[in-house]
Amino acid sequence: MIRNALTIDVEDYFQVSAFSPYIPRSEWEVLPCRVERNVDRILALLDENGIKATFFTLGWIAERYPAMVRQLVANGHELASHGYAHHRVTEMNPVQFRDDIIRSKQLLEDIGGLPIAGYRAPSFSIGSRNLWALDCLEEAGYRYSSSIYPVRHDHYGMPEAPRFAFHPNPSGKLLELPVTTVRMFGRNLPSGGGGYFRLWPYAVSRWFLQRVNTVDRQPVIFYFHPWEIDPDQPRQQAINFKTRFRHYLNLGRMEKRLAALTRHFRWGRMDQVFLKQLT
Repeated sequence: MIRNALTIDVEDYFQVSAFSPYIPRSEWEVLPCRVERNVDRILALLDENGIKATFFTLGWIAERYPAMVRQLVANGHELASHGYAHHRVTEMNPVQFRDDIIRSKQLLEDIGGLPIAGYRAPSFSIGSRNLWALDCLEEAGYRYSSSIYPVRHDHYGMPEAPRFAFHPNPSGKLLELPVTTVRMFGRNLPSGGGGYFRLWPYAVSRWFLQRVNTVDRQPVIFYFHPWEIDPDQPRQQAINFKTRFRHYLNLGRMEKRLAALTRHFRWGRMDQVFLKQLT
């Protein structure tokens, strides 16, 4: 079996980009944070199945829960950067972005005690209009990025990007590792986790991932968030229907589906799955 990459974007329910018009960052400090208990449940699931994964972690979270971050590292998982405070790259200029990725990298390295190789942009917010960000990542010492999603979406996406690992700058060393898609009906269908994993029936998601392994002969990159296994999280009342549907759909089924996923596929850390490309 091909070994695939399992990744977790460590952020809490109130930090998702879709909630930003409704929950200002100034309120983050006073909202009940549930990330620790959810990460504990994820760690238990991974330990039960002998799986190591990559945790793309917000600096804001790491700063407030350093013991949780150290536990990730102690359990043999890869610690990687998700930026500091979940600002989309499209909201920053090059100077602001450079400061953000350096700050988060140094913070995670200080807490985790190991070099940080990977970065994932909040909301996959690197695309055709801000590819300069990839050069910033390489200059800051990152070895790979998983920030371009080769799909068409109303909030993100670069459908013309390669579906599998590639070097954005042929003269550079930074490797871009796109989240998994399936090529069908002349377009890329999102199949690497997140809300789509909660939307599709599990059998469909499993078939998509198996197709990538067997037909494309490529490793899958799958992602989810700790808040997606937490149906008891505080409900936001002021959000619009589309945001409500996307965020809360099938939260109660997510943990069971993840458990099935851990049994049906072989998983590992991003840096270990793509080690040959990183050297």
